[in-house]
Amino acid sequence: MLQLYTYWRSSASFRVRIALNVKGIAYESCPVHLIRDGGEQNLPAYRQLNPQGRVPTLVHDGGVINQSMAILEYLEEVFPSPALLPDDPAGRARVRGLAQIIVSDIQPLQNSSVTRYLSGTLQLDKAAINAWLHHWISRGLEAVEARLAAEPATGRYCHGAAVSLADCCLYPQVYAARRFGVDLAAFPTIARIAAECARVAAFAQAEPDQQPDRE
Repeated sequence: MLQLYTYWRSSASFRVRIALNVKGIAYESCPVHLIRDGGEQNLPAYRQLNPQGRVPTLVHDGGVINQSMAILEYLEEVFPSPALLPDDPAGRARVRGLAQIIVSDIQPLQNSSVTRYLSGTLQLDKAAINAWLHHWISRGLEAVEARLAAEPATGRYCHGAAVSLADCCLYPQVYAARRFGVDLAAFPTIARIAAECARVAAFAQAEPDQQPDRE
């Protein structure tokens, strides 16, 4: 069985949980608490699996895969059905592009390691950190919304009528935006797609509040 080293509120872990559920892949959840006792991701045993000290980490058939997008692509190749990428090259590029806005340009700037640096090293107060989060999350979602609203390939989900890697990335980002108090009224297409995803059991079962390590 696959093992997924995860943290209940990690957006990166969340997107992988969705993909595993969509594909119907059984896996063992191995919680890594990112805060308790300085963070379990810093323990030597975990650093052997993931020298970066991040989640998620996937272990399968003796292999160890770090970074959520690499894991998602691996799952797509090893467990190709149901597909999370379109058949055509242009469609695959579009889905990957949408996903990368989220995983490269938005999520890293809201990461707990970043906010800890802002509060600890730079001594920013809560209001300043909230302003940081709102700015970067909103700026990224504006780009995603513009594409989704304007491009005819957008359908029930980010790309047509089937769930894709883009939805696996968008849904956790919407959760994070709400958690940090970002008003989604300015992003109606994103909000509509997120509502569609919420109706899918694979997404609902991957929700942070449904995880065994939730707090």
